[in-house]
Amino acid sequence: MDSILSQLKFSDYDYIIIAFSGGKDSQSCVLSLLEAGVPKEKIELWHHEIDGREGSTLMDWPSTPSYCRAFARALDIPIYFSWKEGGFEREMLRNNQPTAPTHYESPDGAIHAVGGAGPPNTRLKFPQVSADLSVRWCSAYTKIDVGAAAIRNQERFLGKKTLFITGERAEESSARAKYRVLEPDRADRRNGKRKMRLVDHFRPVHLWNESEVWDIIKRWKIRPHPAYELGWARLSCCSCIFGSKDQFASLERIMPAHVKRISDYEKQFGVTIKRKESVEQLVNSGTPYKGMKAEIIKLALSNSYSENIILNKWQLPAGAFGENAGPT
Repeated sequence: MDSILSQLKFSDYDYIIIAFSGGKDSQSCVLSLLEAGVPKEKIELWHHEIDGREGSTLMDWPSTPSYCRAFARALDIPIYFSWKEGGFEREMLRNNQPTAPTHYESPDGAIHAVGGAGPPNTRLKFPQVSADLSVRWCSAYTKIDVGAAAIRNQERFLGKKTLFITGERAEESSARAKYRVLEPDRADRRNGKRKMRLVDHFRPVHLWNESEVWDIIKRWKIRPHPAYELGWARLSCCSCIFGSKDQFASLERIMPAHVKRISDYEKQFGVTIKRKESVEQLVNSGTPYKGMKAEIIKLALSNSYSENIILNKWQLPAGAFGENAGPT
């Protein structure tokens, strides 16, 4: 993998976009490019807001958008936000309705909206815990499709070469192990006769193990997202459908209203979040993470992250090398 990273000609690309969740893997993508000598001026961070900006707070950590801004500011890299209108919750509640529009920021500061006029459909249930994105629609509709729409609808990418980077690692699952390191992105249109748009998709840390990920974060002394400090091993949604029983027990300890809302939706839909287990069963069978400090809980649940991103003294967070409650 390092040989691919060193051989890839970043100078050939007009734009280098990193899909940035704020988690350890997307951070390692950023840091690996900087260590490879890629100029910061070529890099953009793109963060997809899972809950959107229309009032929903069902899924994501409240601190995540602000934490991502703080990271970008600390490393002096621009960051742009995008989201599905109404976020995860509106998509889940579709009842004979089209999917909502996608919103995205552009470098000139404008916010654009596209889509929202497709065929009607009904969901009224949580996504399934599956590698199949047609049923695990949360990844497709609130992340992947949002990013592709933002590329397809910006004229600045026409006639240009763009490298789109994501942080999937083979170690995470058997399905992700089959991902290609470098391939044309879904937004690619390099064979377009009139409006060519070349977009490559690159996964620079695909063959990294977790130790390598934490090593590069340690070298740069980056303070991880507070979810890791609380004991979560992954920075996904706090209410992620892949969450383990211990994660849901921990969530109930610090965000009981979230667990109640999930339970209420399970009753409304007649389908539980795990299909075979309700969120209440998960909570009752799990054990909250030990040592969750009040000040870190407050930081994780805050809409404003004001702590330093680069630390003088770095330490491995409690969630490092924890349970792999993530995509299959």
